[in-house]
Order: sequence, then C-alpha cells, then structure tokens
Amino acid sequence: MSVPSDRKAVHVPSGLAGERVDAAIARMFGLSRTKAAELVAAGDVTVDGAAPAKSDRVHEGAFLEVVIPAPPSPVSVRAEIVDGVCIVYDDDAFVVVDKPVGVAAHPSVGWTGPTVLGHLAGAGYRLATSGVPERQGIVQRLDVGTSGLMVVAKSEYAYSRLKDAFRQRAVDKTYHALVQGHLDPLRGTIDAPIVRHTKHDYKFTVGQGGRHSITHYDTLEAHRFASLLEIKLETGRTHQIRVHMSALHHPCLGDLTYGADPVLAKRVGLQRQWLHALRLGFTHPESGEWQEFESTYPNDLAHALDVIRDED
Repeated sequence: MSVPSDRKAVHVPSGLAGERVDAAIARMFGLSRTKAAELVAAGDVTVDGAAPAKSDRVHEGAFLEVVIPAPPSPVSVRAEIVDGVCIVYDDDAFVVVDKPVGVAAHPSVGWTGPTVLGHLAGAGYRLATSGVPERQGIVQRLDVGTSGLMVVAKSEYAYSRLKDAFRQRAVDKTYHALVQGHLDPLRGTIDAPIVRHTKHDYKFTVGQGGRHSITHYDTLEAHRFASLLEIKLETGRTHQIRVHMSALHHPCLGDLTYGADPVLAKRVGLQRQWLHALRLGFTHPESGEWQEFESTYPNDLAHALDVIRDED
C-alpha cells in the first residue's frame, strides 16, 4: 500500500541562492532542518533532476522538486484492562501507576501492545485532555521494558503544575538498576549529552550537540558480576540511564540493545533491562504537600538479583 504524499516543485528564488539544500527546503516549505535532511537522505529531493547531498548548495533558478510524505494517521487509545497494572494512588488531581514490563505509557506508531492509558480508559478513569490525543494526561513516561512508577494527570490544573515540576527538576525520580561490573568511583554524577544514534533510530548515544543530561548514581551493593545502583535523574531524556550506563561500559543487565552480555542475561533469567522506577516524589499540585510513592521489584528483577547475590 503506497503512502500518501505531496509533490512540490519550485524554482529557487534569488534570496536562497547559496543556501544548503536542506536549509532551502526548510525555509521554503516550513519544515524543520532535521525533516528536510531526512527527505534528502531518503531520495525524496531532486535539484535540476539530480539527487543532491544535504550539504550541496542551491543556485538561483534551480528547479527543486520535493516529495513530502503525508504524516502518519493519528493513533488512538484502545481501552482495555491490562494485567499487572497497579494503581498506587488516585485522587481528583492525578493517578500514580505501577507499570509492569511490556506495557507502553501510551499508544504510538508501530506499537500494538497494551498501554497505561488504555488500561486507565478501560478502568473508567477520566484524564486531563492536555497534550496530543494519544498522550492526554501523560506527565512522564517509562520505556516498555522498564517497570515502576509513573504519574498521569486527571485535571488540567494538575497537568500544568506537574509538567512544570518535571521541567524545573522539582521531582524526585529514583531508580534502581543492576549493572554489569563495578563503577569507579562507587558514587558519582554523569553529565553527558545524549543524541539519537546515527545508524539506529531506536537507540540513543552520548555525543556532542546532544541534549543536556545528568544522572546521579550510588552503589548499594557490589557483587562478583554486577552492582546494584540507586539512581536519581536531574533530566529525563529517552533511555537516559541505559545510555549513560552503557557509555561507562557498565550496561544494565539484560539490556542487549545497549551492550549487555547475553550469556549473563540468560544465566539470571532476564529478557529485558534490569531497571525499575522505584520511588517518585513531588509536591501535590493542589494541596501543596509533598507526596512520595514507592514500588517493589517485580518477580523477574528480584529473581535476577537473587541469582547475582548467590554467585558471590
């Protein structure tokens, strides 16, 4: 089935002569530079009938053709009760959910599995309508393969206040991670920018020009093959803990995407990264009182930790 698209053909005006191809496309069609570069890389751009590189320069009067794919159809929330989703706290302002592994925070293109929003819809919760339709009420997210606590806003006021709290780093986000080897020093801070991987869209990496990312860690237990860490996040980048641990050559156990040892993962019975959102604390958006919630390790993580301890 073909993807709908819009073909545009224009002559380059004098005001854009000498500009890079991606910059010219971005300015003429109102696209981001990143999107324009993606179109060039995908072969959806020609200049005078030839495919350019994104850094090529355009000249006045050049015939520029661009095929802009239509945006994907919006995804919708499928209401369904999801086994394993636990409601930790619920009031008129927000709901705190203990999310199991294998459940996404919200629907997205390419994901057909269960979601936290789908469970809440199936359970009859009415959430804030702020945000795009498939993410309404979502204040912060967890990876599909990460378990633990997340908060979803029910009122518009709570959504606004909680989003501000996360932006201002006024939220206590505490994770436990079981990582390979022993970190040196045993306690420290990782301050390293995170960018999308150049070869794999689903991965991220530490790199120049990335988004500012800060992770604090403290070793709770050091064992023969792995260390149990308590981690606090100042920022909340996608895959932040996984990327930072991998950059230090101490990936989370079971995290094959970021370089974990598959033999060790099999030995401890892990089929996902050993990473759990253990505690979540923030000021209640309406009462102004500090609220703190805590989760316990799910069975697969508890079992893997027991195996690691027994290896000593």
